[in-house]
Amino acid sequence: MDLAQLFSTLGQKAPPLPVSGVTHDSRKVKPGFVYVALKGQRHDGHAFIEDALRRGAIAVVGEAPLTLPVPYARVENARRALSALAATFYRHPSRALKVIGVTGTDGKTTTSHFIHYLLNALGTPAGLISSVGYAFGDAWRFPEGHFTTPEAPELQAVLAEIRDRGLTHAVVETSSHALAQHRVADVDYDLAVWTHLAPEHLDYHGDMEGYFEAKAALVRRAPYSVLNAGCPYARRLFDRPHLAYGEGGAVFAKHVEEGPEGLRFSLVSEGQAIPVALPMIGAYNVENALAALAALKALGHSLPEAAEALAHFPGVPGRMQVIAARPVRLVVDFAHTPGALEKALKALRPTTEGRLLVVVGAAGERDPGKRRPLGAAAARLADLAIFTEEDSRGEPTEAILAELAAGAREGGAEFHLEPDRREAIRLAARLARPGDTVLFAGKGHERTLERANAVLPWDEAAEVRRAFGIESA
Repeated sequence: MDLAQLFSTLGQKAPPLPVSGVTHDSRKVKPGFVYVALKGQRHDGHAFIEDALRRGAIAVVGEAPLTLPVPYARVENARRALSALAATFYRHPSRALKVIGVTGTDGKTTTSHFIHYLLNALGTPAGLISSVGYAFGDAWRFPEGHFTTPEAPELQAVLAEIRDRGLTHAVVETSSHALAQHRVADVDYDLAVWTHLAPEHLDYHGDMEGYFEAKAALVRRAPYSVLNAGCPYARRLFDRPHLAYGEGGAVFAKHVEEGPEGLRFSLVSEGQAIPVALPMIGAYNVENALAALAALKALGHSLPEAAEALAHFPGVPGRMQVIAARPVRLVVDFAHTPGALEKALKALRPTTEGRLLVVVGAAGERDPGKRRPLGAAAARLADLAIFTEEDSRGEPTEAILAELAAGAREGGAEFHLEPDRREAIRLAARLARPGDTVLFAGKGHERTLERANAVLPWDEAAEVRRAFGIESA
C-alpha cells in the first residue's frame, strides 16, 4: 500500500510513498505510518503531530489548517477519515466476511459469545471481537484496554486477521460509541442483532433518543436484523427486514427453569418446541440465548442443532462464569458497581443450597462514592463477604477496604478484610463448605492487577482453580 492509494480514499493527492501503518495514537507511530489527529473529549491529537513526526510519520491527516514538512490532508471529520484509511490499508476485510454486529445496553457481550461459539460448533469458522477479547475460531487473544469496540485501525487489523486465517464469519460486539464515532463506519455488516436498550451513556449521547439513534444506525445499515420483541425501542425498527425473538416474536422461550448448574427451557419456533440446556446462571441469559439462536436461524442454521450445541457452551470469560458447580459452586463475574453486584448476587441466591459468599474489592483512583454502597450490597445480599484489592493503583488498599467495611456494617453480615487478592481467594477456599456458592466479583476477564508500583499479570479464573485445587479447563 502506498500513500497515493491511501490518500485517494479521501479524495486527496500524495506521492507514492510506502505506508507501513495507520494510527491515531502518536505513541504507536513507527517509520512509514500515517498519523490521524483526532479531537477527543480530553485531548486534541493535533497537539501530538510533532511527536508523530519524530517517530517517523510520513503523512498526517487532521481537521486544522496546517503546513507541515510531510504530506498533510485536511478533512472535515478526522474520525471518519481514520475509518476509511484503516479499511483501505487492510484491504476492506469485512467485504470478504459475513459480519454479525451485536448491539444493545445489556447482553451484548454474552450474546456475541453465544453466536461465535454456535457458529464454530456447527462448522462455520468464525472470529469474534468483543470487550472480553478477540477470538479466531478457538484461539484467543486478550488485548489491553477497555473498549467494547476498538478504534478503527485495531478493528480493521483484527478483521483482516480473521479473514487471513481463513475464517468466513466475524461477530463484532458494536457499542453506541463505536457507531457514533465512526469506528465501524467501514465495516460491511450482514446481520444486526439488538439485545435491549436502557438508560446508559446519556452523558455522551444527550438523551435516550440520541442513544437510540446511535444504536439504530447498525440496524439501518444491515440488510437484515434480529430484534428483541420485548424492547420498545427495537419495535420502532420493525419496519426493517427482521426476525423478532422473545415474547411476541417468531422465536421465544417457555417453561424456564433455573437450577444450581444452569438453565433449562423450551425453545419455540414455527410451532416446534425444542428442549435447551444452558450451563449458565441468571434467568436473564435466556433472552441472550434467544437472540443468539435467532441469529443462527437468520443465518440459515438448524435451530435444533444450535440448541443442542448450547448445552456445551463453555461460558463467557469473567461473565457469570461457572468455574465449578460442585461441591462448592464457584462463579467469576465482572460485577464491580453496586448495581451489578446486587444483580449478580440476586441471580445466585435462588439456586444456592448453602451459604452465598462474595470476594470483591473497589478500584483505586476511580469513583470513590461507590465503595460504601458496594460494601453494603455485599453484606446485605451475601452471607459472608471478603473485601480485597481491585486495581488499587496509587491509593492505599487498606483505606479502600475501610470504606467497603463501613458500608458492610450497615448490612450486618459477616465480613473479612484481606488486602492481597490471591490470599483473599485462598481464604474463600478455606471458608467455603459443600453446597455454598462463592462469587468472585470485580476482575472478571481482565488480565492485569494494578498496584501502586506494579501492573501484575492476572487471571481470576486460573487463581480460583488453583486455590480450590481444580484442574484447568
